[in-house]
Amino acid sequence: MLWLVLPVLVEQVLALSVGFVDKWLAGNLFPGAEPLAAVGLAAYGLGFLPVMFAIPAVAATALVARHVGAGDLAGARRAATHAFLIGGAVTAVATAAIGYGGAGLSSLLGLPPDSAVLADRYLAIVLTGLPAMLVIHVGVAVLRGAGDMLAGLVAMSVVNLVNAGLSFALGIGALGLPRLGWDGLAWGTLAGHVCGAACVVAVMSRKTFGVRPAWSDWWPSRDWLRRLFHVGLPAGIDAFANAACHLAFLGIVNRLGNIDAAAHAVAITIESLAFLPGSAFGVAAATLVGQALGARDERRARRSVWLAAAACCGLMTSVGLLFLGWAGPLASWFTGGAGRQPDLAALAAALVRIVAFAQPPLALLMVCSGGLRGGGATRPPLIVNFLGLAAIRLPLALVLAWPEVELPGGWGMIRGCDLGVVGAWYAMAADLTVRGVAMLIIFSRLRWSRVTV
Repeated sequence: MLWLVLPVLVEQVLALSVGFVDKWLAGNLFPGAEPLAAVGLAAYGLGFLPVMFAIPAVAATALVARHVGAGDLAGARRAATHAFLIGGAVTAVATAAIGYGGAGLSSLLGLPPDSAVLADRYLAIVLTGLPAMLVIHVGVAVLRGAGDMLAGLVAMSVVNLVNAGLSFALGIGALGLPRLGWDGLAWGTLAGHVCGAACVVAVMSRKTFGVRPAWSDWWPSRDWLRRLFHVGLPAGIDAFANAACHLAFLGIVNRLGNIDAAAHAVAITIESLAFLPGSAFGVAAATLVGQALGARDERRARRSVWLAAAACCGLMTSVGLLFLGWAGPLASWFTGGAGRQPDLAALAAALVRIVAFAQPPLALLMVCSGGLRGGGATRPPLIVNFLGLAAIRLPLALVLAWPEVELPGGWGMIRGCDLGVVGAWYAMAADLTVRGVAMLIIFSRLRWSRVTV
């Protein structure tokens, strides 16, 4: 399990570093809260792009792992190629949708006009790299199912090196490159993803893990498409519903003003550190469960998840303690150093301390969800996540954050707590706690290990 976890953990650090670099550059190269608020929304947008690839990626990991565990490499290759076919169709539809109506998304989500203009410019450049992001997300998912956890690490290393160096150079005009200012951050991010995709293609072209497809594997099969959609569609709906709810949550925060939006952007970047162990152990649990069930070993599949959950809870509790002690210095680092934007840094630090207490249930949520998805049981995470976000986080955030909340259907107004972004983060912590406990109960009781894929 540790051999699977460690490369993914480093990969997740590198994936988050893309947003870290852009936020640090926005906070240190450009004055005011507007660039930080804009890059915060842009980072949200890029963070939710994997939603588009959730159907092929989740299905690819589960089916490739199941066939590898059964010793059926031909089936693993067919699953991989059909995942790319589905991902390509999704990318084409998304590109057309963005070109037709993607402008103005930042304003729609409540970001003030001066920040919204910057966010829209950034996204217009980066989103041209959707095909490269498809290759990274689906290709890495296929290789993880085959047991190769290093491919994502290599790809994200390249993405970060190119992004950090080129974004900085284009932002200030170093090394003889043109000084593009704000747009330089976006061009550097785009170039990083293109180079990362090239690395994934190079890794998949090897024969090491037996998933390099032949030309005949690319011919579409209705049966294979049905199998991938059977496993991946609930995960795709789950990812889409999560993205919609998170964007609605972001809209609640953005309407509180630039300071609250910028503090939220900084705090969510710091808080994303806590996702690293959860994401890594969730991926490891999915791979181990898929391969164990392919070998018809249900006991090993369940024990793998329990072991991953125990280890992850310990690590994420440590991260929570780190948040409590170091939230202030971390927030100041993103806002240009101590004394530059003290109110913004203090507010961001307060948000980080709130969510520190939700780290253990978040660990259970991520690992148990990963185990269920690896076994093909993608419907329970869909139900838990949607109900938690839609029935707990969003309504509670409205009541706690805003001074007044308009009831739907013209039923009047109710008085809110007017806690601002702090109230919204209290709602986030409550939601994570409830969902973590619910997912643990479902994992313990359901016969998910006998799902047919």
